[in-house]
Amino acid sequence: MAAAERRAFAHKINRTVAAEVRKQVSRERSGSPHSSRRSSSSLGVPLTEVVEPLDFEDVLLSRPPDAEPGPLRELVEFPADDLELLLRPRECRTTEPGIPEEGKLDAQVRAAVEMYTEDWIIAHRRYQHLSAAYSPITTETQRERQRGLSRQVFEQDASGDEKASPEDADDPRHCSGSPDDTPRSSGASGIFDLRNLAADSLLPSLLERAAPEDVDRRNEALRRQNRPRALLALYPAPDEDEAVERCSHPEPPQEHFGQRILVKCLSLKFEIEIEPIFGILALYDVREKKKISENFYFDLNSDSMKGLLRAHGTHPAISTLARSAIFSVTYPSPDIFLVIKLEKVLQQGDISECCEPYMVMKEVDTAKNKEKLEKLRLAAEQFCTRLGRYRMPFAWTAVHLANIVSSAGPPDRDPDSDGERRSTWTDRRRRGPQDRTSSGDDACSFSGFRPATLTVTNFFKQEAERLSDEDLFKFLADMRRPSSLLRRLRPVTAQLKIDISPAPENPHFCLSPELLHVKPYPDPRGRPTKEILEFPAHEVYAPHTSYRNLLFVYPHSLNFSSRQGSVRNLAVRVQYMAGEDPSQALPVIFGKSSCSEFTREAFTPVVYHNKSPEFYEEFKLRLPACVTDNHHLLFTFYHISCQPRPGTALETPVGFTWIPLLQHGRLRTGPFCLPVSVDQPPPSYSVLTPDVALPGMRWVDGHKGVFSVELTAVSSVHPQDPHLDKFFTLVHVLEEGAFPFRLKDAVLSEGTVEQELRASLAALRLASPEPLVAFSHHVLDKLVRLVVRPPIIGGQIVNLGRGAFEAMAHVVSLVHRSLEAAQDARGHCPLLAAYVHYAFRLPGTEPSLLGGAPPVTVQSTTLARGPGRPASLYLARSKSISSSNPDLAVAPGSVDDEVSRILASKLLHEELALQWVVSGSTVREAILQHAWFFFQLMVKSMTLHLLLGQRLDTPRKLRFPGRFLDDIAALVGSVGLEVITRVHKDAELAERLNASLAFFLSDLLSLTDRGFVFSLVRAHYKQVATRLLSAPNPVALLTLRMDFTRILCSHEHYVTLNLPCCPLSPPASPSPSISSTTSQSSTFSSQAPDPKVTSMFELSGPFRQQHFLAGLLLTELALALEPEAEGVSLLHKKAISAVHSLLCGHDADPRYTDATVKARVAELYLPLLSLARDTLPRLHDFAEGPGQRSRLASMLDSDTEGEGDIGGTINPSVAMAIAGGPLAPGSRASISQGPATASRSGCPLSAESSRTLLVCVLWVLKNAEPALLQRWAADLALPQLGRLLDLLYLCLAAFEYKGKKAFERINSLTFKKSLDMKARLEEAILGTIGARQEMVRRSRERSPFGNQENVRWRKSITHWKQTSDRVDKTKDEIEHEALVDGNLATEASLVVLDTLEIIVQTVMLSEARESILGAVLKVVLYSLGSAQSALFLQHGLATQRALVSKFPELLFEEDTELCADLCLRLLRHCGSRVSAIRTHASASLYLLMRQNFEIGNNFARVKMQVTMSLSSLVGTTQNFSEEHLRRSLKTILTYAEEDVGLRDSTFAEQVQDLMFNLHMILTDTVKMKEHQEDPEMLIDLMYRIARGYQGSPDLRLTWLQNMAGKHAELGNHAEAAQCMVHAAALVAEYLALLEDSRHLPVGCVSFQNISSNVLEESAISDDILSPDEEGFCSGKHFTELGLVGLLEQAATYFTMGGLYEAVNEVYKTLIPILEAHRDYKKLAAVHGKLQEAFTKIMHQSSGWERVFGTYFRVGFYGSRFGDLDEQEFVYKEPSITKLAEISHRLEEFYTERFGEDVVEIVKDSNPVDKAKLDPQKAYIQITYVEPHFDTYELKDRVTYFDRNYGLRTFLFCTPFTPDGRAHGELPEQHKRKTLLSTDHAFPYIKTRIRVCHREETVLTPVEVAIEDMQKKTRELAFATEQDPPDAKMLQMVLQGSVGPTVNQGPLEVAQVFLTEIPEDPKLFRHHNKLRLCFKDFCKKCEDALRKNKALIGPDQKEYHRELERNYTRLREALQPLLTQRLPQLLAPTTASLRNSLHRASFRKADV
Repeated sequence: MAAAERRAFAHKINRTVAAEVRKQVSRERSGSPHSSRRSSSSLGVPLTEVVEPLDFEDVLLSRPPDAEPGPLRELVEFPADDLELLLRPRECRTTEPGIPEEGKLDAQVRAAVEMYTEDWIIAHRRYQHLSAAYSPITTETQRERQRGLSRQVFEQDASGDEKASPEDADDPRHCSGSPDDTPRSSGASGIFDLRNLAADSLLPSLLERAAPEDVDRRNEALRRQNRPRALLALYPAPDEDEAVERCSHPEPPQEHFGQRILVKCLSLKFEIEIEPIFGILALYDVREKKKISENFYFDLNSDSMKGLLRAHGTHPAISTLARSAIFSVTYPSPDIFLVIKLEKVLQQGDISECCEPYMVMKEVDTAKNKEKLEKLRLAAEQFCTRLGRYRMPFAWTAVHLANIVSSAGPPDRDPDSDGERRSTWTDRRRRGPQDRTSSGDDACSFSGFRPATLTVTNFFKQEAERLSDEDLFKFLADMRRPSSLLRRLRPVTAQLKIDISPAPENPHFCLSPELLHVKPYPDPRGRPTKEILEFPAHEVYAPHTSYRNLLFVYPHSLNFSSRQGSVRNLAVRVQYMAGEDPSQALPVIFGKSSCSEFTREAFTPVVYHNKSPEFYEEFKLRLPACVTDNHHLLFTFYHISCQPRPGTALETPVGFTWIPLLQHGRLRTGPFCLPVSVDQPPPSYSVLTPDVALPGMRWVDGHKGVFSVELTAVSSVHPQDPHLDKFFTLVHVLEEGAFPFRLKDAVLSEGTVEQELRASLAALRLASPEPLVAFSHHVLDKLVRLVVRPPIIGGQIVNLGRGAFEAMAHVVSLVHRSLEAAQDARGHCPLLAAYVHYAFRLPGTEPSLLGGAPPVTVQSTTLARGPGRPASLYLARSKSISSSNPDLAVAPGSVDDEVSRILASKLLHEELALQWVVSGSTVREAILQHAWFFFQLMVKSMTLHLLLGQRLDTPRKLRFPGRFLDDIAALVGSVGLEVITRVHKDAELAERLNASLAFFLSDLLSLTDRGFVFSLVRAHYKQVATRLLSAPNPVALLTLRMDFTRILCSHEHYVTLNLPCCPLSPPASPSPSISSTTSQSSTFSSQAPDPKVTSMFELSGPFRQQHFLAGLLLTELALALEPEAEGVSLLHKKAISAVHSLLCGHDADPRYTDATVKARVAELYLPLLSLARDTLPRLHDFAEGPGQRSRLASMLDSDTEGEGDIGGTINPSVAMAIAGGPLAPGSRASISQGPATASRSGCPLSAESSRTLLVCVLWVLKNAEPALLQRWAADLALPQLGRLLDLLYLCLAAFEYKGKKAFERINSLTFKKSLDMKARLEEAILGTIGARQEMVRRSRERSPFGNQENVRWRKSITHWKQTSDRVDKTKDEIEHEALVDGNLATEASLVVLDTLEIIVQTVMLSEARESILGAVLKVVLYSLGSAQSALFLQHGLATQRALVSKFPELLFEEDTELCADLCLRLLRHCGSRVSAIRTHASASLYLLMRQNFEIGNNFARVKMQVTMSLSSLVGTTQNFSEEHLRRSLKTILTYAEEDVGLRDSTFAEQVQDLMFNLHMILTDTVKMKEHQEDPEMLIDLMYRIARGYQGSPDLRLTWLQNMAGKHAELGNHAEAAQCMVHAAALVAEYLALLEDSRHLPVGCVSFQNISSNVLEESAISDDILSPDEEGFCSGKHFTELGLVGLLEQAATYFTMGGLYEAVNEVYKTLIPILEAHRDYKKLAAVHGKLQEAFTKIMHQSSGWERVFGTYFRVGFYGSRFGDLDEQEFVYKEPSITKLAEISHRLEEFYTERFGEDVVEIVKDSNPVDKAKLDPQKAYIQITYVEPHFDTYELKDRVTYFDRNYGLRTFLFCTPFTPDGRAHGELPEQHKRKTLLSTDHAFPYIKTRIRVCHREETVLTPVEVAIEDMQKKTRELAFATEQDPPDAKMLQMVLQGSVGPTVNQGPLEVAQVFLTEIPEDPKLFRHHNKLRLCFKDFCKKCEDALRKNKALIGPDQKEYHRELERNYTRLREALQPLLTQRLPQLLAPTTASLRNSLHRASFRKADV
């Protein structure tokens, strides 16, 4: 019947059967190949389509498993033990199970007990932990795997520690300051004698001449030693954000606890001790008005006090002696109080009377009150004896927990954590109400505070009228107010000491709320700590995991006011009755303190003389497992007579009432208000409630409710929810078959039960969430049971499948919704996940794990419980059903046969799939929301079915029936469609569904036919592809598809799933139109490339078909990397991250450690190489030089124009080289080659993505089979090979070691700054704006949020958070990072080196070998030039030696560039601080020379290159160590001496010469090193060295560049520019000698306009230079291109220095060259720059905006200065340098050099008298000087720039008086003017120039006065004519001119010099001149006043009038002086100032 029904459903569904899917695909495949964007595949299936996968199972069948050798066998098939069943015993917290032992349990309890005791059953995939999903590679695991790395030695780190090394013995500071201490000639003698040095160790076999093959073999063997196994363990872990496959097994369900606090009661002490006092603790939440814990009872009485109660006490149980309790708080809030109540034994008198003695008597007065105390003690003793079993309320207090927690602070705040704090409630701070939603908000977390000991001193007496909880909450709320009413009450003073601390993780000696011993419980006799049950303030959603069945009874109040008789001291007795007989009271009431554990009765405390008492009592009862209808609570009310009167009983019963505990089978809880009967209840009362008026009974107050009481149950057996109760009841009824059955008021027969059950299923969704979650396991178990084993009612099978399935969907939905906050990252509810993983089992199966045959109860297909089947199933006639097959031994056609077959056919997974496929829309929505749950349920059901049914040996294709697979296919199709359609509406749901679907398919791969699963994947892909065409936002879909693929690939047997061991079958006949590989000829082999190999390295059809999953993954990557893909940066990152994560997994996987296995795994990723190669133009350029991008590819590209046409264009890479780029690419590659720029289309990859992609490429290169790589390389075309080399080059750049320092100072600011500077320089040097935009783009990419596509909308971007908090790294972390980075750099470089060796071996036979080898050598050189470890350098240098010895023509015939570069690299390493590096570098250098010598018998070229390299090295390298270089020179000498082969030649001699020459250069270097701190001296030295090379242009040029570099570093841009101009002039001279070109400068003369100093460079005349001599002027700069580069750089420096006018002059020389080259692009850029320069000049015309420099004269005096003694210099300092600054700088510098108290600064400018100086001291005189121009010069020097450029003459003035003071009265004030001339004009190539001439003039007082007046007049004129006018300045000048000044104002000057006519006729001229000056002055004052009047506002009118009055006064005073007539002027005398024309200002005058 079911089958028919199923088929009927099947017609309704439009489903594609798997077979049809396959047919359809094969049809498509045979069709015509689509033309695609990338049809690189041999099979013509475009990448956008998925290839039909191979039939996995068939392939495996066709290959015998032993076909593979040894370790590879593991890769062929999943291991046999892949799936296993684990029974994990359920953790029990307590040592006893705590489960009821009573005999008969009803179904409900039995089910609960079974559920809480059965073991977890886990379907375990044994290898799953190896998948990236379960053991992800995180930063922590990486750190773990990086343990034990050896530290790589790096030069830059070594140099950092160098200060400590003993090698620099002579401290430069104490050397003398002269650059000429050691004459140049002394290089070969003295301390630096080369012969006396020790050499480094020699390489043993270096001088032997071995066959190249042997050398290669030896090198390779050495390279292979001690390499790290896992490359990716050295790279940062994959990005967490992308790890969609991440999942973990859920935690097993555990009992819920909040934050736990341990409270210990230490002592309680009153002022008087007369009677026992008992304490109660509980937590209350004021805001929620709720008691949030049960009571904890403690007893701190002394033994003597306890003795008073001996008469009443049984022996106390140890559990009641607890003094510490653990409270649990789920919702911590600042409103929680710990309330402490005290009780004492009942006595006569009300509470106030009883408290009185405690409040009045003090401990100090004990002696005084002795009698009173005795009396009290006696009374107390009597009361204890008589009333010992009753209590009365006494006092209370409360502790505000938030105060303790917050003031205790985190544990580490303060060391004395035990310091006692007295806490009276008065010091509580008011806390604002916190936000409730945050669970456990920070302000109030009870978990991490510091333990506190409190002493509570104030208690309040209890008030009889205010005992209820409501009153308590009022008190507590009031307590928090500052003006608390309680404060006015008189307290009961006492001292209660309690300890409050966070509870430890696993406390010892703990009792659960049921008094069971919690593990660990070392000794049963130890005093226990009690766990206190929490009553959480809000709902807590957690499933029950253990049996708990407690009932709490709270009597609230009793009203006996209308009850007649003596009823005042009322006590209520509670009993739990199992029947009506008094003996049936059960001992289930928990004892309090110091009593027995359980009692049969308990009393409330008595309130004295009160007829209507309130109670705060809490009774805790243990509910029996089986509560029956007779069970009830009996309350008896007693009057207690406190005074012993004769004839009066102690207790008189005055009322009775009761509560039956069951009603309609449900537990009764909640508030009750009960009537109280006066009489004893009649028999069989217990089944009725007291509300029923029984006949003949008397009731208090006429049967009204007078007793208010509340019951609450905490039970994991009784759901206390009507819907759940009903559901469970019905299910149990069906299981028991106990009809008829009473449900509420109805009686259910078999007929009606089905309808009730259906209704109940539908009503489950109405259950309240808290109990539903708590009982979720029960509910789900029952629902599963109903689906799988439909109940049989009245002999009919009732199919509830659909109803149960829908109910399940709703339950899951509800549980999910309740636990919204607890979801994990994938949106799964951990509770449901735990249910599936641990608790879910197939109903009726008892798994056996003992192996062998399954137990009888498991029928291999039926899975229905055999013997345990309920008898009521109508199967009484059942014959023996065979335990193995239901179809045997059964009479055909019998009912049982039919029934059992149907029973057997219901398998949960099949049923779920079917129901899901046919479900209606509403349910389907609910299921889709939580599809993961149903998928996981199906998977576990399938797994259990296979494991328990022993079906694992069945072939996979037969494991599951076809119709089930059809259902699965339909299901996957429909869910896939949902993903696609919802991606835009509800992206989050789509994401979750997508992941669930992928995980489901991934799980199926472990269970079913894998080919079938692949076909499902393919079908899904096709669905997505169809949708992509029309999708509005394809990126979202692609993202999902990528996640889908990534999850599939995270399967633990991913490698096996890719069939790594089957060889690829190439397509039978590749059609030539498609096959991309055959059409291009290969570089090396004449025959066509091997298609088999090629298809392994391409995403070819066969590759994608066989390695199906790898194919999908790499196809995703290829599509993401396509230039025209959209939304790329996000997709790049995702796709690359997926590959990276997989490779990391392989590296960490123990199954793949064997090298052959790893090589097989690597074969799955070979296409990555071609992918990365094709993406090269878009990768981030780590080498950072523009124009470098495809440096090698373009060299090798055969399509580019002719080989040697340098003339046509100028290559930016040369400019780059000049700018100090990393490595100059071959000058053959010219700018106009297309590929370099054209291929830059598409979106570039970010630095991070590029680096990750490159590390993946390196992984493949490292692990792939070398032979295979070699065959592939052999098949590559030339350009492709070039791109491959480019890729390797980029790898070197990307993983270069940054150095420990870099890790310490990573700081985003400096990073940004340097980028920016770099950008400006680049733009200037390259003359294009493109580079700038490129930089902007790049820096944006680096900023985390620059490109919004990178930011996932939902997740917080944790990845960036981690990196940006760089600041707080500890020293160890930095050390570790540097260690790992060093190892990564080394390994990456070694992998590149291995690959280069493979390429070289491939290349040996090829025709194009030169160009390729050149490219290879460049990569090697680059690797030697970057920061590398000693380990790599040993191998790198070995490879370099091998290359040079095999192909010497590379270096010596072709390109000089390579030779020069190599020499530089080798020399740099010869100077290394690491001896191993030196050893190899000197060996390489020696062999290089020998080789050169042997080829041509002279080695001029190498000599020249080495000398130049040394010069440039010495000049540019900061931390260069000449000492180590010396040792290397000595080593080379030693080699030369020991080389037997060349003994007879001149070689050794030549080597010796060269070494000594180098040695001399080094000696100069040492000096430079001494002056490292003194920039002027350093530049002087460099200048001198450069002068020394006047005869060697190459070297002079090198040194000029070194100087430029140094200046640029110091920020002297003008000087750097001058160096470049000099260099350009040098090159121009040389080029002029070669040929006479119209467009080239004629030589130095052409540069005169830029600087008059340039003529120095004309020294290289014909006698020195013969252009043809080998090795002379061979550098790259001595070409037109070089000249252009130098000029461009000069212009850049001028621009940076603000000397825009000079920029123009430079370009005047440059433009003709560019015009001759027709380089219009450059010309455009140059003119753009000119425009900028001129614009800037216009804007900054006044000159204030750019300040060019400040000049000082500095004189050195004293023998300490060596050859500086008595020298004068003019120093050029940065603009606006104050005299004090330079003075301080020089003083500090020389003090440091010569020691304290030696240096003195001469404070005046007067001539220094050498005789008066102390010979032991060093004197420095510093004077501010100003440029000086003669009048005729000022005609030409019009602009501000003119007056600051080309300066040779400087002026300073010194005032003096004849008596020696500097200043005096006007008549005696003289002035000395000093003019200084310098050797060269500023700016020059250095910043200080020697003074070559000085002349002095003395001015007489009247001349001084004339100068002053002229100056004043000029100021006035300037202020008046200023435009725009500046009123403030004008008024200031006016005030100074006409204001009534006191001394030396204009008036005084006139009065001194003009009052009398001088007697000496010689002075007439001056007198007259001064008069004219004053006239002019008055005129200017008038003008100024007129101007001022025009400018002022009305508010300044008065001020102006005052100025005018002052002016009038001044004029009147001057009038008589100015009108005097002089005697006839004499004939003109010669001016006292010599005409400056006669001054040799431009000739060098002799000083």
